Amino acid sequence: MTHPPDTSRERKRAAVGTAVFALAPGAVAGLVPWLLTRWEVQHPVPGGAVAQVAGTLLVGAGASVIANSFVRFATEGVGTPAPFAPPKHLVVSGLYRHVRNPMYVSIAAAVVGQGLLLGQPKLFGYAALAAVPVAAFVRFYEEPALARKFGAEYEEYRKNVPRWLPRLTPWRPDH
Repeated sequence: MTHPPDTSRERKRAAVGTAVFALAPGAVAGLVPWLLTRWEVQHPVPGGAVAQVAGTLLVGAGASVIANSFVRFATEGVGTPAPFAPPKHLVVSGLYRHVRNPMYVSIAAAVVGQGLLLGQPKLFGYAALAAVPVAAFVRFYEEPALARKFGAEYEEYRKNVPRWLPRLTPWRPDH
């Protein structure tokens, strides 16, 4: 599907809006874990160095996926992930070809990673608890809104790309 060209002004507005909205995942994946743990390492860390390396990898991967997703929303979607400033175009490139919700998955990975890195099991509970309203929001608000806005394009995407567990090979749309 081709889209009319977007203006420079629309792209700038999308970039600024996306940068501002980035505060939300920063709070969920950074501020709340800090408030819960003050980022203190429990000694000894359960699982030792292996758990800490795995945690570091999850935090790093989560942060890079979040950043990549925000850039895609601003550049490809010409909008933000926020419901109040949604994208003009459906974002289906990059990691969105593997999983429909890479931002939510990566935020959870970053929180779990901090739990492993710091030896703070309370962060696992926080991640699980936070997943409940996120899953409800996706299922009952976000997906119906995307279906209304993008119609058949979104339905085709939804049929081919899983919601939470990434597919191993990227989906390649026909268009």
